[in-house]
Amino acid sequence: MTKKRIIILPKTRRILDNMGENIKLARLRRKFSSQQVAERANISRPTLSAIEKGKPTVSIGSYLLVLQVLGLEKDFLLLAKDDELGRKLQDANIITSARVPKRIDKNG
Repeated sequence: MTKKRIIILPKTRRILDNMGENIKLARLRRKFSSQQVAERANISRPTLSAIEKGKPTVSIGSYLLVLQVLGLEKDFLLLAKDDELGRKLQDANIITSARVPKRIDKNG
């Protein structure tokens, strides 16, 4: 079975690149070697390198493990926290699943 190729849009690619760079900077600020972080996160050094490059093929769980080692796991809770568009749609009641009431037949 062949792998399905992931297509990432440029804007999304930049977000992943920035995230990886931020993770690497956090590691360097803490003066952790890549070997230390990889061991503590129970991942390989190449996986950590891929995370720090923002590769989309790394599992989200591996990203979370590295953030946990760096003491940044609570940042993960900020993902999609302020869903402004979703709230506007909800407030506008655009998506409704209520059914139209049944007509009452006068003939019984």
